[in-house]
Amino acid sequence: MFNVGDKIVYPMHGAGTIDSIEEKDILGEKQSYYILKMPGEVKVMVPIAKAEQVGVRSIIDKSSADKVFKVLEQDETEMNKNWNKRYRDNMDKLKSGDIYEIADVVRNLSFKQKEKGLSTGEKKMLNNAKQILVSELVLAEHSNKDEIEEIVENKINNSFIMFKSGDTVKESVVNKFIPFEGNGTNGATENT
Repeated sequence: MFNVGDKIVYPMHGAGTIDSIEEKDILGEKQSYYILKMPGEVKVMVPIAKAEQVGVRSIIDKSSADKVFKVLEQDETEMNKNWNKRYRDNMDKLKSGDIYEIADVVRNLSFKQKEKGLSTGEKKMLNNAKQILVSELVLAEHSNKDEIEEIVENKINNSFIMFKSGDTVKESVVNKFIPFEGNGTNGATENT
């Protein structure tokens, strides 16, 4: 059971603060609800009786936040090549509410966006995952949204440069300087 003022995470919505606990009569049924104040002045009602079942949990602490940043600094994990399967896998990670899984989705989709671009559905998923990630890190780090967004972007950019830019540079150099249409001379062209 949580109390007013507790900072909690509501999976698929992000982190917020319990603003109040109220009893509401909805469709003739009285229940107690956590009234969460979410980022952007959004209020969400979560039935107390179902809070655990839907995955409501306390926010992470500072040391766990440091581990989340380390996830963002790692190389991407393997994702399914099939778009539908990859989307479902990533959605399952987001629904889990596990901050490390969410960080994994943010990093992986960010890498994919930098390499090849994302479909509209995956762009929306990336934006949602970032919002969920940032909302919890803001509370865990006692920081503000802009600072945390900048830290997240910097960590992803640095890890992308470390793990992927060499491949991207090699690939673009090869494509740029070695013509693939040849005249029987192993792809090389001759100036005569």
